[in-house]
Amino acid sequence: MARTYADENFPLPAVEALRSLGHDVLTSQQAGHAGNALADEAVLAFTIREERVLLTLNRKHFIRLHLGNPNHSGIVACTFDLDFVALASRIDDALRVQSGLRGTLIRVNRPAI
Repeated sequence: MARTYADENFPLPAVEALRSLGHDVLTSQQAGHAGNALADEAVLAFTIREERVLLTLNRKHFIRLHLGNPNHSGIVACTFDLDFVALASRIDDALRVQSGLRGTLIRVNRPAI
């Protein structure tokens, strides 16, 4: 299973659901980053040092960072979904089909209603 890092705005219920699916998810709170207003570049640098895939709802900024420098451990950019279990399931599915995550941008979108 994937080693991931959930940034400060990533929903805790989705983190818990991912953990129940077997993923190693470190949260910004656990890493001591909560409330520190880390710049997106610093968040990405942390995930690179820790060799963790970034989980984020901040799609616009992290897609931009990926396009500027794809040398990272992977980014999963998600649309917000109140069905946190379904969000976790879509992330799990996306991570399972990837053969390698380094330098990869994965978009996980909420299904159309």
